[in-house]
Amino acid sequence: MTAPHTHQTTHEPTTKELWATGLTAFAAVMLLLTGLLDIFRGIMGIARDDVFLATRNYVFQFNLTGWGWVHLVLGAVAVVVGLGLMRVSTWARAAGVVIAALIIIANFLSLPYSPVWSIVMIALAGFSIWALCVVRKDRGQGLFD
Repeated sequence: MTAPHTHQTTHEPTTKELWATGLTAFAAVMLLLTGLLDIFRGIMGIARDDVFLATRNYVFQFNLTGWGWVHLVLGAVAVVVGLGLMRVSTWARAAGVVIAALIIIANFLSLPYSPVWSIVMIALAGFSIWALCVVRKDRGQGLFD
């Protein structure tokens, strides 16, 4: 007598699931990159705020060392959230949209101090928000599992 065969079906991911995985990975990498760049910008602002352009008569004038701390904290949180996105956590997706929006606001307000850097950071954070908002399904496992 032979043992009955058990059918073990493997789930082939659909195109939608593949796109969701790819966009989540994209958002995670973009948020990690944005966070690291913001950390470096924060360190520059704290250590030597004379590397930034001093703009006169700017409506939103702030202490550049203070801006350094703002960017350092936002960058550190963005890196933690980006790592959470690697595990496809729902909390990380919601936090990712919020932190990327805060990064956009902070970079908009510091636009006159370093215009090119701010525009690049705004674009990276915007792509992160787009990718996180387009993804609709959690798979419940990490991106690289």
